[in-house]
Amino acid sequence: MESISNKKLVIVVFVIAVLVTAMFVFLVVTNVKKVKTPQPVPAAPAPAPVVTTPKIQGPVHRVLGLSVQGRQIESYTFGTGKTQLAFVGGIHGGYEWNTVILAYDFIDYLNQHPEFVPKDLSIVVIPDANPDGVFKIVGKEGRFSVADVPAGSNTTGRLNADKVDLNRNYDCDWKPTGTWQNETVSAGTAPFSEPESASIKKFVLESKPAVVVFWHSQAGAVYSSNCDAAATAETLDITKAYANAAGYQALTTFDQYEVSGDATDWLASIGIPALTVELKTHNTIEWDQNLAGIKALIRYYENN
Repeated sequence: MESISNKKLVIVVFVIAVLVTAMFVFLVVTNVKKVKTPQPVPAAPAPAPVVTTPKIQGPVHRVLGLSVQGRQIESYTFGTGKTQLAFVGGIHGGYEWNTVILAYDFIDYLNQHPEFVPKDLSIVVIPDANPDGVFKIVGKEGRFSVADVPAGSNTTGRLNADKVDLNRNYDCDWKPTGTWQNETVSAGTAPFSEPESASIKKFVLESKPAVVVFWHSQAGAVYSSNCDAAATAETLDITKAYANAAGYQALTTFDQYEVSGDATDWLASIGIPALTVELKTHNTIEWDQNLAGIKALIRYYENN
């Protein structure tokens, strides 16, 4: 009887062990099913391409020198081409204040239309070559408007603060005194004795522009430059190009009275073509005409 009981006990233990094992296996399998298979992490989306708009290069501003009274003579350079075209206003100060406004308006135009300057050219604008003479009439430094200019004759603003006519202070047939209309004017103590003309000289010798245009008023003509010799073929060509486009007369020489120590003639003496562009009046800038003349110069130097 005891052996039969032992056998039953063994069977019961065995059955319990089987049941426990089966329950354990069931639970393990169930939990495994509940565990989600890890999903691969999606790759980060490729960054959108960055589209950059090329920055428009603004003008290079330089201070070329100071006037007798310490006012700045400034230049603004547009473009990076090796062939440089230079334009100068205000050499006769407040007497020809309209040429300064023309120069500043040209600077505005170049800022608004950077594509105007071809890639092979650069343009330099010197708006005021006689800031003391301008200040004497206008009473402002730098930019000014027509409303700032008093009515009446501005003759006294023609000279610099040393009372020198700066367009008689350059080194072509220089004399201590020069002529303006029927008056005798001081030409300084020597060529380039005045800081204003010395500043322009330094700029020219350093930059070596292909051409320099000086804006004046009021003869309504474009004059070629020369110094004791006939104007070069290039100078005659650009005189006609500017004058024809702008609707001014094209003249090879100024013969109304003797002019010595002239800036454009000095440039001719060192092999740089230069023009004197005379506006028709002392109080208009003739913008469309002069823009057409400038475009004609650009076309000439683009093709030569």
